[in-house]
Amino acid sequence: MADQVQETRTERPNQGNGVPVMAGGLPLLGHLREFQTDPVSLLLKGNDEHGDLFRFKIGPCDFVLFSGLEAHEAYFKAPDDQLDPKSVYKFTVPIFGRGVAYDVAPEVMTEQLGFLFPALRESSMRRYVAIMFEEASTFADGMGTEGVLDLPVAMNQLTVNIASRCFLGEEIRREVDEEFADAYHELQNGINTLGFFFPRIPIPSHRRRDKARRKITEIFTRIMNEQSDSETESDNFMQTLMNARYKNGRKLTVDEVTGILLTALFAGQHTSAILATWTGLELVRDNSYLSRTRQEIGEIFGKDGVLTFEGLKKQRVMENAVRECERLHPPLIILVRKVMKPLNYRDQIVPKNTLAMISPAVSHRLASLYSHPDRFNPDRFEAPANEDVGALIGFGGGKHRCMGKNFAILQIKALWTVLMDRFDFSLKAPFPSPNYGSWVTGPKLPCELHYRSRSTKTVFH
Repeated sequence: MADQVQETRTERPNQGNGVPVMAGGLPLLGHLREFQTDPVSLLLKGNDEHGDLFRFKIGPCDFVLFSGLEAHEAYFKAPDDQLDPKSVYKFTVPIFGRGVAYDVAPEVMTEQLGFLFPALRESSMRRYVAIMFEEASTFADGMGTEGVLDLPVAMNQLTVNIASRCFLGEEIRREVDEEFADAYHELQNGINTLGFFFPRIPIPSHRRRDKARRKITEIFTRIMNEQSDSETESDNFMQTLMNARYKNGRKLTVDEVTGILLTALFAGQHTSAILATWTGLELVRDNSYLSRTRQEIGEIFGKDGVLTFEGLKKQRVMENAVRECERLHPPLIILVRKVMKPLNYRDQIVPKNTLAMISPAVSHRLASLYSHPDRFNPDRFEAPANEDVGALIGFGGGKHRCMGKNFAILQIKALWTVLMDRFDFSLKAPFPSPNYGSWVTGPKLPCELHYRSRSTKTVFH
């Protein structure tokens, strides 16, 4: 992004044809201060003033926000050579590494994403449910009978355990409690707002990020060597990538395998942990809806006491809660692409070199899409309201929609099904506000829950 910021400084976009400009802002800084403090309020204000398309500045960069169904359709349908994500998401290169994801040509990235499909197909998801149940149950066993739960830490730990075991294999999962978990945590912390614009700036979090990336490469390389030397071929995703070939017949390098494994892990874990945190908070705050989720747990799983893929798919009450938290608390509040060719929208032209943005956090709170949009109401997706769950863009849209969406929702349903069955929870402090200082928007800290083992008979314990 640093290169792209420099390019935006030196090659200014034209003023555009009819795209309204948001008033205010400071010389040189534009709306940077407001954006850092509360980006959602700023963008909602712009939407209220100008509608579904408007321009604004953040530092040296010119942005255009697209909001609402029609604008989203234009945004997601635009080809990559017109709205380019690669130019913007260069900040991921220090995390995923060279030669993968946004560091390669679109056709190569498409091939690499294709290597992920086996890990995300339904037959794999069915196997993952047993892992989700075992990890959630083991975690619950370790909680004791009562205490205080640091919710973001707990959700991060649980989702790392689940995703590492599902996607990376038992060998990596055995490392999670040791060096891998610490390194992965530092890699996560390397994603920040400043790093979006200047991914190579030598700040402490970036130095720790780079050190962690080297440590993860060492761990993966050691395990790959062990698997190569073994007489029995491992049945895990790492081995699948080691056996994979590009269309031209070339094998993946060690660095490419490492980068794709990290891509899979982030897809299945990073935003899931944040969404799982918000889901727990909203369920605990709404006792009436929580009672209905527990009733559903008993109706679906009570007979056998076994968590199954089919049962999780039947959980409409729990799933609606997760999707409503995606609407109210999307982990990624903005998605950005660079305009490489002018984009026509209605009678307006978004000029070349602008940064085109959509904001799930803004669009999900439009009264034109959702009634009482600031209210937690999972029933909005059911009759009689039947509000459009398809309008949600918390996992992106178009051909770049997050491949890990179904895994994320399944995982969150599974872990909260186990935890809500085993414990009663209550908020230790008032409901937290969003922390906009991180690239992935979780709640402000501290964020803790009191918990106590349930006195009534439970389904799974």
